[in-house]
Amino acid sequence: MKTKRIDKREEGIGVVEPQYYTIDSLMLESGEKLGQVTLAYETYGALNENKTNAVMVLHALSGDAHAAGLDTERKNPGWWDSMIGPGRAFDTDKYFVISSNVIGGCKGSTGPSSVNPATGRHYALDFPIVTINDMVDAQKRLIDHMGIDKLLTAAGGSMGGMLALSWLVRYPDRIRSAIPIATAIKHGPQQIAFNEVGRQAIMADPHWNSGNYYGGPPPAKGLAVARMIGHITYMSDLSMEEKFGRQRKNGNEPFKFTADYEVEGYLRYRGDSFVKRFDANSYLYITKAMDNFDATELRPLQDSLQGQKTKVLVIAFKSDWLYPAYQSKEIVKACKRSGIETTYCEVDSTYGHDAFLLEVEEETHLISHFLKKVFHEYETA
Repeated sequence: MKTKRIDKREEGIGVVEPQYYTIDSLMLESGEKLGQVTLAYETYGALNENKTNAVMVLHALSGDAHAAGLDTERKNPGWWDSMIGPGRAFDTDKYFVISSNVIGGCKGSTGPSSVNPATGRHYALDFPIVTINDMVDAQKRLIDHMGIDKLLTAAGGSMGGMLALSWLVRYPDRIRSAIPIATAIKHGPQQIAFNEVGRQAIMADPHWNSGNYYGGPPPAKGLAVARMIGHITYMSDLSMEEKFGRQRKNGNEPFKFTADYEVEGYLRYRGDSFVKRFDANSYLYITKAMDNFDATELRPLQDSLQGQKTKVLVIAFKSDWLYPAYQSKEIVKACKRSGIETTYCEVDSTYGHDAFLLEVEEETHLISHFLKKVFHEYETA
């Protein structure tokens, strides 16, 4: 009788416990100081003796520290579980993977829903404005705490790609490579516009109460609408046609203002489920941080990257109209002009912006080969 060979990629990581690190204080780009900053994070795999195999994966707007494995409460898989684990793109038999919830978030890291130790009340809108760079500064403090001198890579999609670019510009001596996926050097007016409509939907909800809704009903309707708007931008025209078409939910039922079409029901479900796991004020703060991010704010990106020895892998998706491929090509152009070794891949996907979470096979092929080369050069340097 033959023994069935088990693919290591099917094993996964198992149940993962969240961890927490508290920073005494963090100076923000605004000049304000944020005291007692807690970062929620998870790690997967083992840090090697020389601490050369550390990888930071960076989440998107609605993500959190739970990137892989199963959480302790509901046994839900992490947001990038298909990419992290034994034999996967971020192979935990080789690499030590770190994922932290950004400051301003609501899944364990300090944000507007946290209690201000100075007042004993929720921060709400007293929470200071934070930037993408502030989020990276906090993550840098985390790897300092871990005793990691250099990250093998900083990788992420969407807002995670912005965080990767911030690592590249802000701490080039602390990373060996960066993998920005489906992202941009800075938001264009259309991206800012979509975020602003979402913010206005939240603030128009009477339960928002100028951000002071903690202890009472949250602005659920407003946050749900904001998420519905977001989901439309994450998909492509073709993926929506293939998934929903004009299929009705209620058969021959006469027209009324209910979710008659499958796509309407899907958006309402997504909006309602998002409200149960995300804080409305965090949505405001994080989307504003994304809109304010500009990797060229101080000087052209190619000048900021001049003389670096880091390597960069940029991935874009042809059907992504929220972060179109031309924005990724702008990153590539700046990197190449600065002399950085850069690889660009444009994946022919129909999934739209969501492709960075769904095109697992293609991304695994690209990332695993890229990391293998970077790691080998790091170890033999």
